[in-house]
Amino acid sequence: MQEYNNEKIVALSFKSTKVTTNVLVKVLKKLLELQKKRNSVIIHGKQPLKALIRGNDNASVTNIEINDQNIKAFEKTARKYGIDYSLKKDSSEEPPRYTIFFRAKDSEIMTTAFKDFLNSHSANKENNKKTSIITRLKELTPQKNKERTREKTRTREAER
Repeated sequence: MQEYNNEKIVALSFKSTKVTTNVLVKVLKKLLELQKKRNSVIIHGKQPLKALIRGNDNASVTNIEINDQNIKAFEKTARKYGIDYSLKKDSSEEPPRYTIFFRAKDSEIMTTAFKDFLNSHSANKENNKKTSIITRLKELTPQKNKERTREKTRTREAER
């Protein structure tokens, strides 16, 4: 890949009465500006729905519905797998429904991303069922207090 970049050829033509270094510098700066504009158009990750539909690939756009709790988890998974997606909220219903539109350019990536998302989400549910350490300690402290008996003994030594 690096060899390909080193051998890249650019054809540049311009009209000028006199070719000086200043003219050549201006032309090259203009060329670099055009290349930056061309490269900055591509958006990846979360993006507006119009940009997703237009897109730079000829891939179809599909959608799924998720609830409010799954949004952050899905965004994390989408970033991990490089999925282009758009999030829309339908607040006409209570609780609001969220629809995720995504560009399905590679079905294998999408299936692995959704499997990972579902696995991580189910693992989080199992972790949430576990009681926290603090609640377990609070349950054990009354038992410990019952086991402990206090002995109050006072001893006084006579001073001589």
